[in-house]
Amino acid sequence: MAQILVIEDNETMRDGIVQILARTGHDAKPARGGREGLTLFDQYAPDFVITDLKMEDMDGMAVLRKIKELSPEAVVMVITAFGTIETAVEAMKLGAFDFITKPFPPDLLRVKVTQALDIAKMKAENLFLRDESRHVFPDSMIGESRLLQNIRDQILRVAPTDSSVLITGESGTGKELVAREIHEQSKRARKPFVKVDCSALAEGVLESELFGHERGAFTGAIQRKPGRFELADGGTLFLDEVGEVPPGVQLKLLRVLQDRCFERVGGTRTLKVDVRILSATNKNLLERIRQGQFREDLYYRLHIVPIQLPPLRERRADIPLLVEHFLKKWNRKAGRRVQISPEAMVRLQAYQWPGNIRELENLLERTVVMARHDVIHVDDLPDGLKKTNDHVDLEVNPGGVSLNDALEQLERELILKAYQETGGVKTRTAQLLGIKTSALYYKLEKYGIYAGKEE
Repeated sequence: MAQILVIEDNETMRDGIVQILARTGHDAKPARGGREGLTLFDQYAPDFVITDLKMEDMDGMAVLRKIKELSPEAVVMVITAFGTIETAVEAMKLGAFDFITKPFPPDLLRVKVTQALDIAKMKAENLFLRDESRHVFPDSMIGESRLLQNIRDQILRVAPTDSSVLITGESGTGKELVAREIHEQSKRARKPFVKVDCSALAEGVLESELFGHERGAFTGAIQRKPGRFELADGGTLFLDEVGEVPPGVQLKLLRVLQDRCFERVGGTRTLKVDVRILSATNKNLLERIRQGQFREDLYYRLHIVPIQLPPLRERRADIPLLVEHFLKKWNRKAGRRVQISPEAMVRLQAYQWPGNIRELENLLERTVVMARHDVIHVDDLPDGLKKTNDHVDLEVNPGGVSLNDALEQLERELILKAYQETGGVKTRTAQLLGIKTSALYYKLEKYGIYAGKEE
């Protein structure tokens, strides 16, 4: 049963259509004119709309136009006793599903309704698949840790807005991927996503890249060139490593963030754009402000919504899922079936990963390509990972190391060794350590150690 809205100011015709639809098994909502029809459309969001063309309060073309503004995916059929080719063409241009003339036999109406509902179903499925595909998170978002779930939640909440977002985190944590995900889930998703690497360009070049230049603005400027702000108009501009923007460019960037206006290098005409700004840095911008290297007013323009990405060592529970994902990815590309042993997985979880997710993926790509066998063992790992659990490294830093930190590090190493010896069986690991299984659960969660088999 579908819900169908019938907009017709002729009572006899309206009742006749409603009865035919009801006998076919559909829920028909009658409207006595265009304005009432729009109210019912907004209230019920029907699967299909049938509207008369000539009505006293509001004609069918105006109704069609307004419905399409409210819901571009709506399926609408226009009926009329005054049909002409010109009006039929106009209705189809406005997005009508069909245009038929009165009087029409009941069988024709039933056929048109079936066709319309098939189209409505297809549109709904396409919309659902499009929405679902936009909620598939990138590589850096794979995992189930609380830290990662919090990042996903932040992305979903901030994406529909136009607020500026500052993404911070160590190199390799996936800052650009998060920026692209915010764009893909925003209302600007069908518009450009334009990236600028602010650390890779000299001051003069960066200014030209951001704002464009006019012909003759400098040596080599043989023609006008639009900047990244113009290219991103209507979409999203991603300023990667924004902490590296030179002071001379920061002032001009601040102006664009304030009023979305700028001039090309060498130009006098003021250009206005509609651009959302996302930025990222692995630097401490507050420290750079204290050092006089970054403008405080620019920082607060960029820092409307901050998203801090955790390093991989703080979300160790996600490492097995990331390993599984990257192994599938590179196995598929290399035509291999390489897997990883439980002992090697323990070493991967214990490693500090200074290069974060990028380092993990690079390691697994290299391992898949170079592996002699289909199972990766500890001996197949680089030397730095082989030694991860051989001893407890309590190297003292200049500020000293606290007793609590030392004890926690020792406890974690002991749990990892026991976990390795039992092949990841939690009950046996707890017995080996002489603690309750419930206590082991807590410590596995505390130290981000992947939970393996129950027994």
